Amino acid sequence: MWAEVYEKLSNSEKEEFRRLLNLLLSRTFIVRDVYDPKEGMMRVNPEYRFIERNYTLFSEYLWYSGWSLHKDSQYGIIALLNTYEYNRIRLNRNTTLILFILRLIFEEEREKVTLRKEVLTTTGHIVHKMLTLGLMKKKPSDRELIEALRKLAYHNIIQKLEGRWEDPENKLLILPSILFVVTNEKISRIYETLENEEEPTDVEEEYEENDVIRGEAEEI
Repeated sequence: MWAEVYEKLSNSEKEEFRRLLNLLLSRTFIVRDVYDPKEGMMRVNPEYRFIERNYTLFSEYLWYSGWSLHKDSQYGIIALLNTYEYNRIRLNRNTTLILFILRLIFEEEREKVTLRKEVLTTTGHIVHKMLTLGLMKKKPSDRELIEALRKLAYHNIIQKLEGRWEDPENKLLILPSILFVVTNEKISRIYETLENEEEPTDVEEEYEENDVIRGEAEEI
């Protein structure tokens, strides 16, 4: 039972367990490989390692609360799934478009020969691609860009390396958690939805957490 394992933890480990439970519930994804701005290089996320070491404890505890934990060791992602289809993540149209473009960029770049799981891009590249594909008639406002990118960063879909969010040269890492959020099937569905729209609208695209997290093994 999880309670017996929990009691064997030190006081500091118990505190870290509680903190990371809240982090998982808030952010959905924990990523193994993250950029350390102080060192200027990628490093292993200690939060990921702690959950990995205590994976059974986290998984069993969350199961009692109606949550399911999933780990993809290949891409270094730990993801949370609500088994009752509650706790929805709400994305507006601009954020949905940016998410769609990020997935396309990720797919294009990972076709190249590379050992890295994450993909480097810029805010300017994202905007240029949206305009080139005709997904919007004009560049989003700085406020819209900032809000969308910050929301995706909060859920560990992207990570900012340097610069301001709205700066065209702002460097972003697209993390492999993007594969859990936008599957190949969802790319097709979003594309069909966008094609059917005659004019941009303010209708919000709604994703349920259990829908955006890949819960079963599949080729991505």
